[in-house]
Amino acid sequence: MAYDLPEDLLEETFLASTGPGGQNVNKVATACQLRVDVYGLGLQPYAFRQLKILAGSKMTVAGELIVTARNHRTREANRAEARARVVELIDRAHIRKARRVATKPSKAAKARRVDTKKGRSTLKKNRGKVSLD
Repeated sequence: MAYDLPEDLLEETFLASTGPGGQNVNKVATACQLRVDVYGLGLQPYAFRQLKILAGSKMTVAGELIVTARNHRTREANRAEARARVVELIDRAHIRKARRVATKPSKAAKARRVDTKKGRSTLKKNRGKVSLD
């Protein structure tokens, strides 16, 4: 589906990163922290609820989705990864699960179950000690 993120709802900050990069990691802030105002996205109620579940601790009480990407050595790559992860989360939130239709067993099925139970019961009852009368 590839959801388009409006630029006015995004806030990017760059942090000192960990991981690959050698001495460069200590000098350059390459990790990208992306904050998205979820309320401003205007999601359907079911998608908002699902996004809240999927995001977990990445979603704040104020309705901000915070994603931090620090796997790459460059700002651009981390920025692209953070945006891709947000879009993927929103796309997954839009997938509706099929509603479960509650069913109950038919009268015949219930009768078959009870008959089978009775049959097993008599079989077990006949396993007792053999009397030599």
